[in-house]
Amino acid sequence: MASKPRITKAYTLGFAATVTIVCSVLLASAAALLKERQDTNIKVDIKWNILSVLDLVDSKDVSTEHVFELYESNINSFVVDPDGNRVEGEIAEEIDPKAKPGLLPVFAKQDGDSVLAYCIPIQGKALWSTVKGYLALENDLNTVKGITFYSHGETPGLGGEIDKEWFKDGFEGKTILDESGNLVSIKIVKGKLREGESDLEHKVDGISGATLTTKGLNEFIKETLEKYEPYFDRVRGATS
Repeated sequence: MASKPRITKAYTLGFAATVTIVCSVLLASAAALLKERQDTNIKVDIKWNILSVLDLVDSKDVSTEHVFELYESNINSFVVDPDGNRVEGEIAEEIDPKAKPGLLPVFAKQDGDSVLAYCIPIQGKALWSTVKGYLALENDLNTVKGITFYSHGETPGLGGEIDKEWFKDGFEGKTILDESGNLVSIKIVKGKLREGESDLEHKVDGISGATLTTKGLNEFIKETLEKYEPYFDRVRGATS
């Protein structure tokens, strides 16, 4: 009786190595082919969030071309420094806050020569993650037009509620300045607002079970507004 051929160790290793190499080539090729599409999707998502918080789009069921068209025809973006001066030669959409912390992107909703509203990026640590979003202010640079959080890893049903409409809607119409014109920001309270409570114009209903998440939001929203305040104050003075 003929003996069965033995599969050698060298053959096994060679087969495994071949499969590994082929899979690596396929994955690398797929990554290279998809990179351009992924980069485009990231740009579209950022632009959509800016348009959304400025009330220029209300549904994600829009084409990539329409998002770019709306953005180009309605948004004037620029960069300012911590002293409130415009910085030439920098592109707002390409600013990395970690690499260039001294540069502050601004996205203005324009109608001809008139600015209708302003949008700024907000970012900071919450409980479990870095939360990223945008805050929009009316052209008085005091009244909140809207807020959105497009990236976070907070707990679903608790801190994850920050991206729900009921929570974001609570910011609309609130003001960031007190009666003397000093920056006080917006505060997310613990629990629900009560009728007759002081400073209601600066406060937002909290989220049950998300005290640390909202504490993080309170801190980085105020810190961000403080960075932009020299520019905002300059614009308010020019329009008063």
